[in-house]
Order: sequence, then C-alpha cells, then structure tokens
Amino acid sequence: MQAAAWRRHLLEGGHLSPTAAAAISAFRSASQPALAPQGLGGGGADGARYMSARAPAVKGAGHLVRKGTGGRSSVSGIIATVFGATGFLGRYVVQQLAKMGSQVLVPFRGSEDCHRHLKLMGDLGQIVPMKYNPRDVNSIKAVMAKSNVVINLIGREYETRNYGFEEVNHHMAEQLAMISKEHGGIMRFIQVSGLGASASSPSRMLRAKAAGEESVLKEFPEVATIVRPATMIGTEDRILNRWAQFAKNWGFLPLVGDGSTKIQPVYVVDVAAAIVNSLKDNGTSMGKTYELGGPEIYTVHELAELMYETIREWPRYINLPLPVARAIASPREMLLNKVPFPLPTPSIFNLDQINAFSEDNLVSENALTFSDLGIVPHKLKGYPVEFLVCYRKGGPAFGSTVSEKIRSSEL
Repeated sequence: MQAAAWRRHLLEGGHLSPTAAAAISAFRSASQPALAPQGLGGGGADGARYMSARAPAVKGAGHLVRKGTGGRSSVSGIIATVFGATGFLGRYVVQQLAKMGSQVLVPFRGSEDCHRHLKLMGDLGQIVPMKYNPRDVNSIKAVMAKSNVVINLIGREYETRNYGFEEVNHHMAEQLAMISKEHGGIMRFIQVSGLGASASSPSRMLRAKAAGEESVLKEFPEVATIVRPATMIGTEDRILNRWAQFAKNWGFLPLVGDGSTKIQPVYVVDVAAAIVNSLKDNGTSMGKTYELGGPEIYTVHELAELMYETIREWPRYINLPLPVARAIASPREMLLNKVPFPLPTPSIFNLDQINAFSEDNLVSENALTFSDLGIVPHKLKGYPVEFLVCYRKGGPAFGSTVSEKIRSSEL
C-alpha cells in the first residue's frame, strides 16, 4: 500500500524528500532478490531455473559461469576485445566468437559504417562497437576494461603517410601487451603475426611482425599465444582479388621472378577457427607459437593458374625479373612522405610484398600447426576460391572455357 501511494504521488508530479527516497530504497531491497552482476548468468533465486547447463569457466577466460548449449544466445564466459576486427581476418574471428556465445568488443577508428556488418553476427548486445584511437592509451584501456581476452589482428601490408610498418606491426602490439598486463584481468592474449616473420626476412613488414612477437612474449611469456598465418585466401582477400581485377582490366598478369616462389596459402575461415580453438582448450596453447599454412604447397605461378581457371580466362603472363619489379614499385615508397598528398594504395606492385615473394614462405618442419589445434584445413580448389566466379565475363554461371575457345577457333 505504501509503495502504491508513493507511485501515485510521483505520477501527480510530487517530489519525495530524502527520507522518503531512503525508505523506498530500503523497501525495494527488502522485497526483491539481489541481482547478480550482468553477464554472470544466474542472478537471483530463480536464476538456475533459466540455465540449461552449468559448467566451470573457460580456463584463461575469467570467472564467468557458462550457460546455454553453446549457440549465439549462450554465454561462453569469454569477453573478447578484438583489435583489427573490421579487417579481412577480423570478421571471421568475430563470427566464430559470437557463434559460441562470447561477447565481442569491437574497437574501431573509422566511420560508423566500418563495423556495421559485424553487428549481425551475434545476438542482441553481443557485438559491441567502441570508438577508439590507437595512439591514445586511455582510449585503449577503455575498450579492454571489461574484457578477459585480447586478440590483436592489427596489421598492415603497406605503409601510408600516417602509419608505418614499425608502428602498426610492432609498437601497437607492444602497447596492447603492456596495457593488458597492467589490466590484471586479461587471461589470454592472442597475437596474430605472419608466416615467415623473422628478423632476417627481406620483408620489412615481416621483420616488424617478428619484433611485435618478441615484445608480446616479453610481457606475457606464459599467457600469450602467437599465430602465424600464411597468405590468406577468402572473399575479401588481397591477392586473388587483385590478380583477377588486374587480369580483367589489362588482359595479363605480371609474375615476379617467373612465379617460382613457393607459398602455402590458407583459407581464412580455418585461421579464424584456429584462433578460437586456442581459446577453448585447457590452456595448452598458452605460451606457444603456431604456424598455419594450407594443406598444399603452390608456386605463385600455380596459384595464378588456379585463379585463371576459376574466372575462365586464357592465362596470359609477363615475367618480370625481381630487379625490374622492384624498380616499378620503388617510386611510391620514395615519394610517400615527400609529397603533400596521399599516394594510391599499392596492389600488384607492392614493394614489400615483392620482397616477401623473393623467398619461399612455408611452414617450418617442427612447427605447431593446425593439427595441434584440432583442425583439418581446407584445400583451396573448390569452395574457398568460388568467390572468383564474379569475375567471369558472362556472369558467375557462364564465361568462356578452354574447350569453347578451341571450338570457336576451329570454325
């Protein structure tokens, strides 16, 4: 009766005295069960009734109680801040995390549209975009304040006027590791590097990646997991898409050094699954480095042949010796910080990528691989490269095949 009278008093525009307000608070606390903190999944006396399963928290993922059957509406116990989530690999990592019922914090520095596609990958409130500045320490602390897992996917395969290889691939990783250590509640740190990362690599990007690995392991020697994916293939990739666009626009494809370099391209979905599996284990992946290459070894020329076969075009190549390719790509690097305007993004003639393709890039003989994470990677031929059908001349279901061209030439 007292509560009803107070509500009527408020609806009529009345104001409560401090004594009355304190009485209301006491009345509510006495008549309602205490609520557990958000995300613990079991608040109140009736909390267990709504939980389909109780299980210990994921090791290395904080002290949250898991609930649900493991789908998007479940609670996995993981609250992950995924830096670089709006990039190529990031969308697949976010999808895999959301699929198992994790909450994903998505730091972004671009427009409000850059994370729009990620919101649909999880249940309501599961994907949380947060604006941040990668050069502002307080901004970084804010986006990882509630998380217990940090995944660093930040990387850049070319330099710009504002961000160089050393800052993006090394210093940012070092800074994230230091802030995560200060945080105190980060139980797992996943650093995504690149296959072939080494201080002696001809690629400046891979040298910076190696320095980033070293800095992360210095801060988290027993907690961090290093993942080194090979050249990733997928719908938004930066190799087959660029080759196909160049071949359609110019009628040929330049091959550096006859395309004889051996690489081990990997399907991007497999890499994302490996990252998530490393979080779901019992901690065996902590402090280890994994090299993730595909099940098949290709030369650059063979990979280009696969691209041409999928888009149904005659293969046409121009072989470029390594010095010639470097000479074509060098002007952008020399003028990058000397002109008052931004230069175009390099595609085929990316100097650092040309240097990286000057050596074979394969998984080491004794390295930990997909099999150690319980994953069998896909072969590229088939579904992983099906996205290239959009480049067929007559549409995805049509195009010209070799047999059709032979028949037409004989007529």
